[in-house]
Amino acid sequence: MTKTILCFGDSITWGYNPKDATRYAPEDRWPRALESALQGRVRVIEEGLNARTIATDDLARPFRNGMAMLPPLLESHAPIDIVVIMLGTNDSAPCYGLTAGRIGMNATVMVRAINGSEAGPGGVAPKTMLVAPPPLGSLNPEMSLMYSGGQGTSRGLAAAYETVAKRFGAAYLNAADVVKVSAVDGVHLDPEAQRALGAAVGQVVESLL
Repeated sequence: MTKTILCFGDSITWGYNPKDATRYAPEDRWPRALESALQGRVRVIEEGLNARTIATDDLARPFRNGMAMLPPLLESHAPIDIVVIMLGTNDSAPCYGLTAGRIGMNATVMVRAINGSEAGPGGVAPKTMLVAPPPLGSLNPEMSLMYSGGQGTSRGLAAAYETVAKRFGAAYLNAADVVKVSAVDGVHLDPEAQRALGAAVGQVVESLL
């Protein structure tokens, strides 16, 4: 039976093109690359949203709080075998005042919500994978407005997420081991990196199928 994977993320998962702010074609987005890497054994649900955070509200960008959105999505898309979470880039923005540790604690709440759900096959909880996003790079003027000063926080996410993954027995990937952010804006991924990330997630997911 074909497995179902929910990819829950922000603009990187959505497929934001740093060159012109359009959306990449499906084959150049990492969730679709993941589906391709697993050769028809999974159905991937793309749930990427620009500016999404783990658990922070922003009055200027409503409906971006991931924890507020995730429970109904789990119910809507059930049964789900695996939930892959890649969030944290937006949380690193200095305007939110969060440390890497605080972002990691928020990720803990998200993992607990998945573990406490009945969204998996037979009413059990889906398996979880945490992906630490690649750290911010050299920012262009537009991205500097949001993220300047957040580079250190973003670099700390990998260690924080690895701690959370070990605590809950979740699968884990540090995206920085595989890809780097685009030189165009210092935040998002070029198409080659998107495809490489999808393949790398696929290698980890293999052990969960």
